[in-house]
Amino acid sequence: MCAVLYNDPTNKGEETMSPKLQEVVDFFIVKSKKEGLPLTNKKLQKLIYYAQVWNLVFNDRRLFDDVIEAWIHGPVVPSVYRKYKKYGRMMIDEDAEFNDKIFDKKELDVLEEVWGIYGKFDGDYLEMLSHSEKPWSMARGDAEINEKATAIINIDLMKNYYKEKIKNVGRTPERIAG
Repeated sequence: MCAVLYNDPTNKGEETMSPKLQEVVDFFIVKSKKEGLPLTNKKLQKLIYYAQVWNLVFNDRRLFDDVIEAWIHGPVVPSVYRKYKKYGRMMIDEDAEFNDKIFDKKELDVLEEVWGIYGKFDGDYLEMLSHSEKPWSMARGDAEINEKATAIINIDLMKNYYKEKIKNVGRTPERIAG
């Protein structure tokens, strides 16, 4: 299965994120503010990645259609990166409203689980974690650790790799994350 880049027909050539991905982003912004946990662009990127991963594993489908690329600092959705790039390494300081109506119960459960497990970690830890996992490293291929790359992380590889991890450690992602 190939990755799909979200394409908004009303867009004038600028890259945008899908409405569903925007809601995933809003979910994590709302959660971080509510719980007083810092959320940087780097951390947000990894939370988005793990939300996609675990939805593939537990619900056997994508959570959103946007591509995830294997950048130097781990998995990145380029449109999300560009939107929050202005914050650099600082906390994302924006208000958001989360519309849970576009998700089914299983998807909401995945978002809650991802936040509950990975939300306590900072972006640097989540970067290290994603670097230790096969989907990111395989997408980067022979690229050096500090070499810019934009290869798309294969959805099937993500799903199969993490399904195999579940078999090895039990059903919960928490045992994998920390």
